[in-house]
Amino acid sequence: PEKLKPTDVIVATKSAAVSFVDFIMMTGQYQHMASPPYVPGLEFSGDVIWVGSKVTHLSVGDRVMSDFMTVGPRSKGDYQSSGGWASHVVAPQTGLRRLPDYLSYDQGASFLANFETAYFALVKRANVQAGETVLITGASGASGMAMVQIAKLLGATVIVSGRSSEKLQAAMTQGADLMIAQDQCADDMAPLSFMRETTRAATSGRGVDVVIDTVGGETGYAAMRSLKFEGRMVIVGWASNVSADGGRKTFEPDRLPTNIMQMKCLQIMGSPMVIYSMANPDWRAHQLSEIIGWADSGKISPHVSLSAPAEEFQDLAAAKLGGGVVGSCVL
Repeated sequence: PEKLKPTDVIVATKSAAVSFVDFIMMTGQYQHMASPPYVPGLEFSGDVIWVGSKVTHLSVGDRVMSDFMTVGPRSKGDYQSSGGWASHVVAPQTGLRRLPDYLSYDQGASFLANFETAYFALVKRANVQAGETVLITGASGASGMAMVQIAKLLGATVIVSGRSSEKLQAAMTQGADLMIAQDQCADDMAPLSFMRETTRAATSGRGVDVVIDTVGGETGYAAMRSLKFEGRMVIVGWASNVSADGGRKTFEPDRLPTNIMQMKCLQIMGSPMVIYSMANPDWRAHQLSEIIGWADSGKISPHVSLSAPAEEFQDLAAAKLGGGVVGSCVL
């Protein structure tokens, strides 16, 4: 402790998220790279065991969760090396928030990144309005489950897509209205044609107002084809390009057909939540206020389906990369 800053805090880690961002960052695929040596672990929660002399809003014994933009591999500055996959983390007091009583340690390690990603995509980029229909690809993932909850709060009809009807059933329990699972597709129809035909049937042939795409590849293409005239598509991620060992499946970027964008008068938008929020702190303050207010009132809650001790990391990583996790998983 004598080497630490007076505004530093030491946290004994209880839970740390295992996220796709960690894997794609470690394998060189992310737009932001932490400088080695660093500890992965985008988000974490735990107990405060030491505070510096100038720490004003935290005390020893407090339950806390991290702010991934201030501490850990997605942050910038002195605390980038301080990720959650460790027994203890040194963080600035500004990088920690008290963990509300209604959130477990596991949920606290799975909260801000997922719900901020969802809020930014749905509110800032897509500007979803009550009564619109939203198609969310990869909806059984951690951010996908958050997307479902927020889209329903905004008054949208929510269609979720994915490979497994069993996994998508969890999204239905979060409020989704219709699921499109590839394992429901008839043998004589291609799964991606099944997505387009099902969305058109559900919208009386019109198509969906908004697509939130977390998968990319052929799924992203099929979802784009499911949009109505003047529809909006928000690109959040490309999970389909991450292989089971964490590497790239291809070194070529995803490609979407510009002729369809032109003929259907589509809006195709990126959703770089972290980059935008760092450049616009006033927007992030508004975003956080909305999300925390919803959580305080019980309207949103992280969905954690899998946890394991740190020594079982390889099994947990394999489950996450293999698509076997619904919602979040934590060490």
